Amino acid sequence: MTGYIEREIYSELKNHLSKRQITVLTGLRRTGKTTLIKKLLEDSDYKQKIYFDLERIDNRELFSEKNYENIISALTSRGINFRQKTLVALDEVQHLPGIPSVIKYLYDNYNIKFLITGSSSYYIKNLFGESLAGRKKVFVLNTLSFTEFLRFKEVSFVPFKKFGRKFISSEYERLKNFYEEYIRYGGFPEVALSVKVADKKDILSDILSSYLNIDIKTVSEIRDQKNLHLLLKMLASRAGTRLDYSKLSSLTGISRPSVYNYLDLLEHTFVITRVPVLAKNPDREIVKAPKIFINDNGLLNLLAEVSSGVQFENAVFNQLKFRGELHYYSLKTGKEIDFIINKEIAVEVKETSTKQDLVTLKNLAKNLQINNCFIVGRYPTSNFRDFIWGGDLG
Repeated sequence: MTGYIEREIYSELKNHLSKRQITVLTGLRRTGKTTLIKKLLEDSDYKQKIYFDLERIDNRELFSEKNYENIISALTSRGINFRQKTLVALDEVQHLPGIPSVIKYLYDNYNIKFLITGSSSYYIKNLFGESLAGRKKVFVLNTLSFTEFLRFKEVSFVPFKKFGRKFISSEYERLKNFYEEYIRYGGFPEVALSVKVADKKDILSDILSSYLNIDIKTVSEIRDQKNLHLLLKMLASRAGTRLDYSKLSSLTGISRPSVYNYLDLLEHTFVITRVPVLAKNPDREIVKAPKIFINDNGLLNLLAEVSSGVQFENAVFNQLKFRGELHYYSLKTGKEIDFIINKEIAVEVKETSTKQDLVTLKNLAKNLQINNCFIVGRYPTSNFRDFIWGGDLG
């Protein structure tokens, strides 16, 4: 495919094409799912392969046939020989609610490998859950990591696999402007490839508008986009802080049960993530409230005017989520650790870090018997260099 820029998930997806299981690719709108599955089709070893965009009415009509054998007849007339292995790609399956039973029938009765995409884990979980149990593997395509962002900019960069790389001044100077762009405008592929700031903002506005006016209507019964938008703006303004459901309900005028439902929907459609707390001593520690983060910094800054520090912490979240399961840790005294990775690495985020920040982090981490402690910083200082620069997280 001309001009294709490889995503980090590509090799894992390509390897799964040889499996009998259905390959499901999901993620936020305009993260590049269509481009990716077309590339997978092009590179696959299948001699018979066909692609359907279910945003098109004619394709939805085909897969809406009540008699599923009519679908086979229609595809046979297009030259598909079902005595041979066939790769069928179905793009944006959320546009056809009845598709799970169709896929199940064809999967069970014919030698078809399915590659499908959808923009909502909520949809995948609820409509594909029972009917396709054991028949599928779900992959999530996020917005670009900083490593991928640099790849889109045609800038060479090899991120470190393990924590511990020391600050390198020359690399910081080489990459700092790119990282600042990533913090400000996020990692949607189209945004990364746009040169003009006005174009970046227009694309982000269009993505948000399409999400609220098209995606939400497709995957849920919610029709009040105004309230959902209001809640989303309020969540963005609180990025990196603990959720207070009662306060959100009071400030927005949305009932508390609806706030819970909206948050579930926003999370399952990949706009937000709730990071849970890691607790061992309920008497001393915060044990319930999750922290809220926005899954792309471009969306964060479109939705709310937040401080430079919040922008940085949210960007670090979007980098660390590729590295494992995230928690945070907090004492009732107010002392806390920003991120715990896989329950074994403690990370504190500071725009300008000091030696005392590292000492404090290590003392707090002792409560969790964690020895691997790191400060992630944004700007270098002359007095302290024992930190990881945010851009080096990849």
